[in-house]
Amino acid sequence: MPKVGMEPLRRKALIDATISAIGERGTLDVTMSEIAGRAGVSSALAHHYFGAKDELLAATMRHLLSELLMDTTAALRLAETPRARVSAVISVNFSDKQFRSETIAAWLAFYVEAQKSPALRRLLRIYARRLQSNLMSGLGRLLPHGEAERVAEATAALIDGLYIRRALRDGIPNAASAVALVEDFLETKLSQVSPKP
Repeated sequence: MPKVGMEPLRRKALIDATISAIGERGTLDVTMSEIAGRAGVSSALAHHYFGAKDELLAATMRHLLSELLMDTTAALRLAETPRARVSAVISVNFSDKQFRSETIAAWLAFYVEAQKSPALRRLLRIYARRLQSNLMSGLGRLLPHGEAERVAEATAALIDGLYIRRALRDGIPNAASAVALVEDFLETKLSQVSPKP
């Protein structure tokens, strides 16, 4: 394989190894050496691609955001009604790809680290804005604007809260029960509020 083609593969391997290491430890307290070993490359090569560990952590979070964005965009394209758009956003967040133990642990660790890291805090704000916007793409057509914003914010909080609760448990994440909880909340809110004229 040409040398040029190896860099994206190695960068991806290092990001996957970072998610795996964080998932196993439940913390960002992992070393570049440990991550490089999991990825099957040298520490020197990991530093060459990412510089300091903080850069690798930020790249890993950008990768998680990018995958979530691609999955959400694809799901929204298939949604034919405003209500289906909201369900699509919820389903993507609890999909097999997104709601894996190591991914959940990585998100929780990033939330904790964002209290100290402006770069990670900025990335979390991007995530929060996208989630709100994606939920509003459906709710904004179902409810008056102010109520739609409140329901979108509460739905986003439920999604995030279920990730946190899942990170504190052992075993395989139960995506179906998480989706059902969020959908029950939405149905309750939609039945209580007058629809948008």
